[in-house]
Amino acid sequence: MFGNGFPEIHKATSPTQTLHSNQQDCHWYEETIDDDLKWSFALNSVLHQGTSEYQDIALLDTKRFGKVLVIDGKMQSAERDEFIYHECLIHPALLFHPNPKTVFIMGGGEGSAAREILKHTTIEKVVMCDIDQEVVDFCRRFLTVNSDAFCNKKLELVIKDAKAELEKREEKFDIIVGDLADPVEGGPCYQLYTKSFYQNILKPKLSPNGIFVTQAGPAGIFTHKEVFTSIYNTMKQVFKYVKAYTAHVPSFADTWGWVMASDHEFDVEVDEMDRRIEERVNGELMYLNAPSFVSAATLNKTISLALEKETEVYSEENARFIHGHGVAYRHI
Repeated sequence: MFGNGFPEIHKATSPTQTLHSNQQDCHWYEETIDDDLKWSFALNSVLHQGTSEYQDIALLDTKRFGKVLVIDGKMQSAERDEFIYHECLIHPALLFHPNPKTVFIMGGGEGSAAREILKHTTIEKVVMCDIDQEVVDFCRRFLTVNSDAFCNKKLELVIKDAKAELEKREEKFDIIVGDLADPVEGGPCYQLYTKSFYQNILKPKLSPNGIFVTQAGPAGIFTHKEVFTSIYNTMKQVFKYVKAYTAHVPSFADTWGWVMASDHEFDVEVDEMDRRIEERVNGELMYLNAPSFVSAATLNKTISLALEKETEVYSEENARFIHGHGVAYRHI
């Protein structure tokens, strides 16, 4: 066991997977987006496939998007464009905060969220709490772009349910990040999108000026009502100020959504945001700057109206799910 909580990496096995082949004997991975829609990736190889205690996991080497992480049949991250998702998830909240020093990540086992957080010079401590040791282990082995983040002394890894871990901790955090798998029926994460969790467990762990940000699922013209609008409306019941924003992620084959919330207004101007990027962030961001964030938070008419009219509040008894099922559901 390393000093910051990381165990030694397990030796890789030789996974097998049932693959589709075309006439040229090219193997493909096929993701079911909905009952009448599929999204296929030509493969170089399957790097890992298995089922942990909590999730089905696959790490694939694709021809178009490089290495991709797939959990419960859903694309979670792709090597070629994950910077879009993770820069949008992490940097707006940290840049709107006047002086972020401590961050708690719910999920984030691949290490990319931690990598982006650790670019900020103000950061003193990052806690990454992921429920699945197997995901963390093989991401550390295969996603070498995050090696420095995993070795950073500011990063503390906890393998535990984020709800239980956050509840038991006595300290407060400047930023709490929901880098969670999408809510699928039987998956391990849907309870971390509920009003009761936000109100009773998460919000009390935010420091003054604290900001919560979460990925909020697909936010395209045809998909925004799956979970995006419900998550947004749920956060509105708990926080005084809530801001939704979106960006197209090519490997997701859709526009994606994020929502951040606080009891303090998001009032940083464009010039000030770019100044904070220059002063606080080590290295160049590949996607996000102040004008692109303004654009991301300027939603089209369809999405804006849907957010305004949404009435559903996410709860354990009244949860929305995206297409697919987690391990627990399939074991019933």
